[in-house]
Amino acid sequence: MNSMKLPAWLTGPNSRALAAPILIIMILAMMVLPLPAFVLDMFFSFNIALAIIVLLTSLYTIKPLDFMAFPAVLLVSTMLRLSLNVASTRVVLTEGHTGADAAGKVIEAFGHFLIGGNYTVGIVVFVILTIINFTVVTKGAGRIAEVGARFALDAMPGKQMAIDADLNAGLIGEQEARRRRTEVSQEAEFYGAMDGASKYVRGDAVAGIMVTVINVVGGLIVGMVQHDLDFATALQNYTLLAIGDGLVAQIPSLVISVAAGVVVSRVASEQDIGGQLIGQLFAKPQVMYITAGIIGGMGIIPGMPHVAFLMLAGTMGGAAYAMSKRKEQAAVEEAVAAAAGPETQAALAAPEVEEATWQDIVPVDTLGLEVGYRLIPLVDKGQNGELLRRIKGIRKKFAQEVGFLSPPVHIRDNLELKPSGYRILLKGVEVGSGEAFVGQFLAINPGVVSGPLPGTTTTDPAFGLPAIWIDAGLREQAQAMGYTVVDAGTVVATHLNHLITTHAAELLGRQEVQQLLDHLGKDAPKLVEDLVPKMLPLATLQKVLQNLLAEGVHIRDMRSIIETLSEFAVHTQDANDLTAQVRVALGRAIVQQIFPGMNELSVMTLDNRLERLLMQAMQNGSPDGAGIEPGLADTIARQAEQAARQQEQMGLTPVLLVPAPLRTLLSRFLRRTLPQLKVLSHSELPDSKTIRVTSLVGGQA
Repeated sequence: MNSMKLPAWLTGPNSRALAAPILIIMILAMMVLPLPAFVLDMFFSFNIALAIIVLLTSLYTIKPLDFMAFPAVLLVSTMLRLSLNVASTRVVLTEGHTGADAAGKVIEAFGHFLIGGNYTVGIVVFVILTIINFTVVTKGAGRIAEVGARFALDAMPGKQMAIDADLNAGLIGEQEARRRRTEVSQEAEFYGAMDGASKYVRGDAVAGIMVTVINVVGGLIVGMVQHDLDFATALQNYTLLAIGDGLVAQIPSLVISVAAGVVVSRVASEQDIGGQLIGQLFAKPQVMYITAGIIGGMGIIPGMPHVAFLMLAGTMGGAAYAMSKRKEQAAVEEAVAAAAGPETQAALAAPEVEEATWQDIVPVDTLGLEVGYRLIPLVDKGQNGELLRRIKGIRKKFAQEVGFLSPPVHIRDNLELKPSGYRILLKGVEVGSGEAFVGQFLAINPGVVSGPLPGTTTTDPAFGLPAIWIDAGLREQAQAMGYTVVDAGTVVATHLNHLITTHAAELLGRQEVQQLLDHLGKDAPKLVEDLVPKMLPLATLQKVLQNLLAEGVHIRDMRSIIETLSEFAVHTQDANDLTAQVRVALGRAIVQQIFPGMNELSVMTLDNRLERLLMQAMQNGSPDGAGIEPGLADTIARQAEQAARQQEQMGLTPVLLVPAPLRTLLSRFLRRTLPQLKVLSHSELPDSKTIRVTSLVGGQA
């Protein structure tokens, strides 16, 4: 026989979501549909059980937000009691003439056993419970909730600032900060909801009194007019049923009101309300001793209940004695620990701070990348960060093009940066910074775009071009309009690559030079042995290579560099002179790097008069250019900048062609103001290339 299979929507993971709608529909149906007495008993029993569950849950919560559903529970339980009142009123008025069990066994039990079957006692008890619930418990809990909501709202900005301060100081992470912000907002919402929900309980108390009065009056009319009962019988039947019905509703209401007061009146700590009461109310033996003495004194007064008072005094005195003994034992253990020898104290105490050593000095990273917390996914290996792969590619491409392996990039997060900010460090000093927004794209304007785009205006951090951070949905539109569109990881990688290339000379240390020689020595050991250290110190070789890198010359052809240095090292040890000779040997590679695939070289040159003036200045003993007249120097810088700008506007690389003796002088002089300008000498140009002069520098000097 096949077993019946329930639908998936009843057994699936979303089945809990159906509980609340079904419960609300049932509550509303109880107000309209007649219910038999047995069903009323079930619902009244469930109402009492729900009230007990709510009370116990409130007692065992650590903080109010642990029971965030309480306002909703308060509303649902109130509506349940009102629905039961309506349903029971219908049964009481229609079947009340048959006896005390007409509305079910629960109402009968409350009518007989709790109030002894005396409707006068029942009325008094019912009125007292209602007054306690309405004027004391519910009103007090509502006031506490109102004040708590007001204080929570007033304190919200300060709490938010404290969270931001902890986040910026690195004391907490982004996930913990987000959790605390959510908790702060939930706290204000909770107290506000409790303030509103308490109004339902107060209204329920008023409605309970009115329903009871209506049941008594209506029952008398129905019993005497429709069922021909005498006044005494009708009064007894309907009053007992009405009072029993009211008590069945008011007792759970009182229990839930007490639970509401417990939740909103407690101060958050690491203990539940029971632990707080026991740990704080009965923590001091002196208080217990004094209380036991007062209660014992009252017990010996004539006319007092001696047994009850003396038993309570003895119990409290015994408890105080036990607490005193426990405290004395703890004090003795502390004294023993304090008097113990150094070895014992060292074993018990926390480890001491060690003395400072040389291992505490952390070397500065040659290359570093620090990112804000929102960029961590780009560099987190666990999240398959794309920037890590890009950095590996950058170092590999740099080694293949420039000619040596750059130091590794040490990546770390820095909470002091903006969330989307980053900065690039060279030997511990910042050389570049910017912002990259994960999930967005940077649309760079190369100068030929067809229109603007909506987004955050900025500049490309690598080259300073105007750019806009746009949403991912605008990527294709931006590309169609002529923008160069790159993601956040590419922005950081491009900036890093640009700075590594720009500062290549500073990245080439003594260790990297030795590694270059070791690598070349595998193929040409004799060539390396004859130069370093026999003919040239390693420091001079490093300076020559740094001079080349400072002007953007690649050092891949180490064989030609070593051979040239071996040839001229016997004549001079000056690094600048040796650099000039190496540049001549690498002339073809230098020109190919600046003018790839071109036979005609478009260059700028010096005016003849300016050239003669500079040659004369060098012959007078100022080879570094320090003797150039300031006005002339300003004219050279200004006109070189104008000529370089014209070259760039024509789509050409700005190159200044000068005589060999002037190349080093003008290269150093113009490098700071025009880093993009390349200065070549006539001796560095291959004979196969054709020269086309596009402009003169110093024609008006």
